[in-house]
Amino acid sequence: MDATRRYFFGPTPEEHKRKCNSLLRANTRKLDRDLLQLKQLEAKTRTFILQASKRAQRNPSQAVQARQETRIFARELLRVRRQEQRLATSKATLASVGMQVNEAFAMRKIEGSIRNSTGIMRDVNSLVRLPELMGTMRELSQELVKAGIMEEMVSDSLDSDGLMEDGDEEAEAEVDKILGEVLRDKMPAAQVPGEPVGQQPTAEEEDLDSEEMLAQMRGKLEALKS
Repeated sequence: MDATRRYFFGPTPEEHKRKCNSLLRANTRKLDRDLLQLKQLEAKTRTFILQASKRAQRNPSQAVQARQETRIFARELLRVRRQEQRLATSKATLASVGMQVNEAFAMRKIEGSIRNSTGIMRDVNSLVRLPELMGTMRELSQELVKAGIMEEMVSDSLDSDGLMEDGDEEAEAEVDKILGEVLRDKMPAAQVPGEPVGQQPTAEEEDLDSEEMLAQMRGKLEALKS
């Protein structure tokens, strides 16, 4: 009977609501997983900065290269943090969409009809452009259109958001801040040439391949967008 009803009249408002909430929960879980991976990547990158700084003090012949590596890793840490900020903002927007959707369905029970919401359309439009959520957000937008909450499908065009959009000078200033934070605050001796470093590096640290580590970090960062 329900199948026949759905065939002729489509899903009920309650069924639309359950589907929308299910998609919202799936998107939230995806963002939580991505944020956790970024936190782990941030911790690894900080470790690479510290290791390169120790190597610069320990072996003067490699000091120039090691200092260059600390800046390379600091740039990657900046990229990771900007990605974290973007996903955290998206998670807050997603929570706002969830509240607005449930409010719209609640108003339907009171008024007997659903009002189109430009606020939901704007928020969903911003989220559907996020590479991490593109597929499920498109599905959610289709459900919202069917439910009458949105008037039209959101655009599929993607914003070309870069994670390093600042000018060279501004980006380098951010890199300097990160190096100051990681090396001065967490390991004061790392910034003082000639001072003995208490903890000696392991054999594994000696054999670090910086290019390989950098490629791995960038690969993980790109994987979070897919």
